[in-house]
Amino acid sequence: MILRYILERAVPGNFIVSSPSNWPLPAEGKRFLTPASTLRQLRDHPLARGCYPVAMGFYPSAAGHEMARDRHDDHLLIFCSAGHGELLSPGGGAAVRAGDVLLLPRGEAHSYRALAEDPWTLYWVHFNGEEAAAFARHLRGDAGPVLHSGVEPGVLSGFEALLAAATRDYRLNSYITASNRLRQLLTEIAQCCERSPSARLGRVDFASLQRFMRERIGGQLTLRELADLARLSPQHFANRYRERTGIAPLQHFQQLKIQAACRLLDSTDDSIKVIAARLGYHDPLYFSRVFRRTQGISPRDYRESQRR
Repeated sequence: MILRYILERAVPGNFIVSSPSNWPLPAEGKRFLTPASTLRQLRDHPLARGCYPVAMGFYPSAAGHEMARDRHDDHLLIFCSAGHGELLSPGGGAAVRAGDVLLLPRGEAHSYRALAEDPWTLYWVHFNGEEAAAFARHLRGDAGPVLHSGVEPGVLSGFEALLAAATRDYRLNSYITASNRLRQLLTEIAQCCERSPSARLGRVDFASLQRFMRERIGGQLTLRELADLARLSPQHFANRYRERTGIAPLQHFQQLKIQAACRLLDSTDDSIKVIAARLGYHDPLYFSRVFRRTQGISPRDYRESQRR
């Protein structure tokens, strides 16, 4: 009911261009609009015109924060780092919690508000550009407007880097830097996001499974161990993992081992036999065959190619 009231406050036919809320900023809050003259330059600049920030900000513990738009002329990305809120869009209403990402494409009516009992803390950016719609489609996929990235350090630091770059000064170069920080942020969120219920693998999320695999990178894993972690049968787990990643879980674990081998070949002078043993391969010849099958080159040739 409250969300419907908020949405009805938008005046039909209004075409709102980059209109952040007028929520009163506390001392630690931030809200910045890219100057119109700079926007014109960004639209024409080859290093920025693909995707650039139009407005951005940080709203901590945003009690009383709410916004309603009948239509808007850019894309809007909102990240909830703490607290709770609500969203109403053409797809229906949705609760918003810490770690959620709202992606509201250009032209889509919406309204949102912080919950009074536990108001959200938000990072947000309006963005536009020749590639902005493609970024929005890539991030949102087939999901609705609420995605879940988790409160990941890479997402938080990405927003902070974006704000720092854009607000350093009003020179064009600072906004070009901000534009590329924005591209990095969008791709970082896409990697973190859980786009659907199938992104959770039983009782554990995909990121947790990846951490578990990396912790065991020097040993061996069985499908049963991974399935037990997710509290699923091995067959059910394997099917859901393949749906999520396009690859079988143990094959993915092997790829992580080879990635680790590449880093060791790049950064150490350890012998191939020692590196193989560090990664749980007791037969260096077998390790070399697996490496060649994955990378298309032997470990020795890989090391030599990286040091030329």
